[in-house]
Amino acid sequence: MIGQEIPQTSIYLPHLAELIRVESIAEREKLFEFKLKDRMELGHKPGQFIELSILGIGEAPISISSSPTKKGSFELAVRNVGNVTNALHHLDTGAMMGIRGPFGNGFPVDDLKGKDILMIAGGIGLFPLRSLINYIFDKRGEFGRLIILSGCKCPEERMLAKELDKWHKRKDLELLESVDRCECLEEWITNVGVVTTLFPKVDIDPKNTFAITVGPPVMYRSVAAECQKKGIPDEQILMSLERRMKCGVGKCGHCQINGVYVCQEGPVFTYAQIKKLREAL
Repeated sequence: MIGQEIPQTSIYLPHLAELIRVESIAEREKLFEFKLKDRMELGHKPGQFIELSILGIGEAPISISSSPTKKGSFELAVRNVGNVTNALHHLDTGAMMGIRGPFGNGFPVDDLKGKDILMIAGGIGLFPLRSLINYIFDKRGEFGRLIILSGCKCPEERMLAKELDKWHKRKDLELLESVDRCECLEEWITNVGVVTTLFPKVDIDPKNTFAITVGPPVMYRSVAAECQKKGIPDEQILMSLERRMKCGVGKCGHCQINGVYVCQEGPVFTYAQIKKLREAL
C-alpha cells in the first residue's frame, strides 16, 4: 500500500491522518504536516482541498498547501478562525483526525506547462498557491517565467515569511511584495499599497502568460482589470473561489452560485467563466 493514492470508494468516508509536525508561520497561522495512517498518498493536484474533521468538534474544508511531488505526507497552512481550526491549533503532534478528499478541480497544470505564470496572492491566498509554487519548483524545466506578486495588510502579517525570504534568493523566480500600510517605513524597503500597485513593475508576454490569483474576493475584480490592461485573455486569468467551500460534495448548497456548485466545478475558474456570475466576485 506504500505510495498508493487514496481509493475514492466513498466521498463521505474519512481516512485517519496523524499530525506529525506543527510550525507557527504568523500570529494566527500555523503549518501542519500530516501522514495518512494507512501509509497511502493523498494523491492531490495543486489547488485542490480536503475536508478535515476533528472528533467532537466538526469538519472544515482546507486548501492543501504542499505539492503532490512531496511524498509520504502533506501540509495544510491554516488560520485560526473557527471552531475546527481553533481546535486544530491546540493539538499536539501525534493527534489523529479524519481526512476526506481531495476535492475540486485544482489548477490546470498541463495547460500551464511551457507558459509564463504570474501569481497574485492576497494574504492567506498564498497558502493554496504554495502547492503550485512548490510543484513548479520541483518541475522547473517544464514551465516558463514564474512571477509572484504577494500582498498583505502590514509587514507583521507576511504569510510564510521564512519561505518568502528564501524565494527572494532564487534566480528562477521573480518575487515582488507589497503591504497595504506600514507605520515604520524605514523597516520596509519595498512597495506600500495594495497588491495591484505592483503590476506596473512587471513586463510580460500576455499571449504566453497565465495569471493565477487567490485572495479575498474584494481584490479579484481589480486584479482581473490589471491583467486585462496587460493584455492577458480572460481565458488565461485563473481565480480560486476556495473560500466558499463547505461540504465538498455538492450537498449543502453553501458554495452554490446560481446553478454552479463551486466545490464540484471549481474551486478554480477562469475569469471568462465567472465574470458574469454576479455573486462570484
